[in-house]
Amino acid sequence: MGSNAPPRVRWQDATDSNGQATTEFFIDVPGRGLVTGALWQARVNRHRTLICMGHGASGNRYQAPVSELAIRFTQELGVPVLSLDGPVHGLRQQGNGGREAFFPVYQRAECIDEMREDWDIAIASVLHYLAQPIENLAYFGLSMGSIFGIPLIASRQDFRVAALGLIGARKDALHGNEILDAAQQIHCPVLFLMQLEDELFDRDSCLNVFDSLSSTDKRLHANPGLHPQVPVEEIDYTYQFIARHIVGTAPPKILDPIAE
Repeated sequence: MGSNAPPRVRWQDATDSNGQATTEFFIDVPGRGLVTGALWQARVNRHRTLICMGHGASGNRYQAPVSELAIRFTQELGVPVLSLDGPVHGLRQQGNGGREAFFPVYQRAECIDEMREDWDIAIASVLHYLAQPIENLAYFGLSMGSIFGIPLIASRQDFRVAALGLIGARKDALHGNEILDAAQQIHCPVLFLMQLEDELFDRDSCLNVFDSLSSTDKRLHANPGLHPQVPVEEIDYTYQFIARHIVGTAPPKILDPIAE
């Protein structure tokens, strides 16, 4: 940041893409501009956890399935959810927004570091606003949500579980080293989703990211289809996977050996 002055935060009541109540925030970061997003609040945070969600390059804080998952996490699990707008998306849209506005920003060497700082600022502001005992973080984010989520998770010690995917990287590609090096610093349980006919990230590059993860509990779910064609049942499994690790229930039993 260009100044040591604390950021100013403005909160306002809003509704998400499904008509559910949220609280939107505008954080004025000195020397940088606005950091924006939305918060779904839970009546009682039974598990002392905040779930962070990142969206894809074509969307914003309410892009599907963010709102759908946020409603389930707040209403069924009783934990709050924070969703952050990307660097030129949503409430801080530039130009036409979406991928058209994002690709030039992604060319900048500082892009990932700045978004990681945005996340840290947003998390700190939301924790102060909630005034609840929060001990752990969880993460969900696909595509651009993983581009920024992987370095964020790697930089902190309080993430306990993550669902990532629709992301590939090579060391000779733009920001490829950053993403792969950050993946190696992730040790929490991870669910990783990939599409077998992904037109943006080929299979080998997606497997590069998955293989780089240092988690001892990591699951790879691969489905046929293009980049945005993730089956609905994978979103249901994502909820179950994250919820199980937040609640601390035992993982599914594995038959050993299942066959010989």
